[in-house]
Amino acid sequence: MIELNKGACEPCRAGAPTLTDTEISGLKHQIPQWKVVEKNGVRRIERAYDFPDFVTAMTFAVQIGELAETEGHHPDLHVSWGKVVIETWTHKISGLHLNDFVLAAKIDEIYESR
Repeated sequence: MIELNKGACEPCRAGAPTLTDTEISGLKHQIPQWKVVEKNGVRRIERAYDFPDFVTAMTFAVQIGELAETEGHHPDLHVSWGKVVIETWTHKISGLHLNDFVLAAKIDEIYESR
């Protein structure tokens, strides 16, 4: 079994298959606070992180931006006072890919290490 936080995002080609329900279930236990949701017909994973103020939330968002650039996989970030909500899915395939789970695990690791 892959340790998601030790993996790396790999370039994804258009037309690659999205993860199956079984594959998602096999990965989800490593990122238990993330939820699988569907918006506009596209499955994605999302999680909200709480912070004591805006500055701390913004600092976390910047760290996630740096991670996204390193991994070459870019989530949607929603920053507000005391909260950052992150959504990720693979745009090229309009759904979930292993990259989304790798990124989520690494984001959790950043949050835990603060």
